[in-house]
Amino acid sequence: MKIGIDATPLPQNPVGAGVYIIQLIRALSQIELGHELIVFAHHFGHELIDIPESKNIKWIIVKEKNPALRLIWEQITLPYLARKTKLDLLHSLHYTRPIFLPCKSIVTFHDMTFFLYPKLHTVSKRFFFPLMIKLSGQISNGIIAGSENTKKDTLKFNNISENKIHVVPYGINSIFTPISNKQLLHNCKVKYNLPNEFILYVGLIEPRKNIPSLLKAYKKIIQETTSPPLVITGRPGWGMEEVNYYIDTQNLRDKVHFTGYVDREDLPLIYNLATIFVYPSIYEGFGFPPLEAMACGTPTITTAISSMPEFVGDACLLVPPQDDEALYQAMKKLLYNKDLQKVLSIKGHQQASQFTWERTARETLEVYQKVMLQP
Repeated sequence: MKIGIDATPLPQNPVGAGVYIIQLIRALSQIELGHELIVFAHHFGHELIDIPESKNIKWIIVKEKNPALRLIWEQITLPYLARKTKLDLLHSLHYTRPIFLPCKSIVTFHDMTFFLYPKLHTVSKRFFFPLMIKLSGQISNGIIAGSENTKKDTLKFNNISENKIHVVPYGINSIFTPISNKQLLHNCKVKYNLPNEFILYVGLIEPRKNIPSLLKAYKKIIQETTSPPLVITGRPGWGMEEVNYYIDTQNLRDKVHFTGYVDREDLPLIYNLATIFVYPSIYEGFGFPPLEAMACGTPTITTAISSMPEFVGDACLLVPPQDDEALYQAMKKLLYNKDLQKVLSIKGHQQASQFTWERTARETLEVYQKVMLQP
């Protein structure tokens, strides 16, 4: 069969869902599909995914568009391209699919934050995505969810059959691993002006990631004792003003270091350099950073919310979401307990090793085959 994959939602600086798009397509290209894969992508998306055209992988490069125009393209031009290329199945990788299609379809739902936490999104997204998620869920032949929790939330907010939803956990790239090369680590430290020891956060800086709670817990720690600096790695999103305001009013500017968005190949080095990793997110459909940190052997703290307990197990410290006191206590406990750091480093690496993109690709292919067998 001919399987179309819509990679046009891929942003130029991918995180979260963008990582899923890149890694899933790469992994599908590396297994024996037995089918032809046709990938729709912008030129920069083609470069980011970085796999050549072959007997089984074909590329259709479309003109770059802003998000609003891309969604119009999705509804008008993509169905035409699906008909022209004689697709049997279209996999839409980011919540929405064309309303009218000449073939069967699968859509990936990464989480349900648009329903659970609408105020964490911009006004336009609050209006558009809940409507399109409901419609896409109803008219698609199958839905892929990255976790059991996302499946549960999808059923809660959408009038669809449970049998339509297939849970396929995402993977962790093999580049996330303990690194012993001192020269590589030193070069990374110099490149990003990192201290010898530091507490690390990695992720988009937006309200859902709950950076203010991290800053409040960190502030309490440095008031009581000597603490390494806090390093925040990730692209600034909306809500950055609140983060900057707290840092300035609490005189934390010389203790908090922002790296901005970093190259993907540098992330494993930054995880390896960190003393501990803290991820206080309010909600996650999957949550790449905690598992990436654990894969690198970095002792980790995250929140006991949504999908996180599914994946991290007992290999990191879990705290209630938005509980500043609990987060402070966990950070203080892990920061100054070297034995606990060693235990979580070993357990974390073992736990994260279960999640591979090859597994994700094979289970996704099984979903394709199940949907195609449906009448």
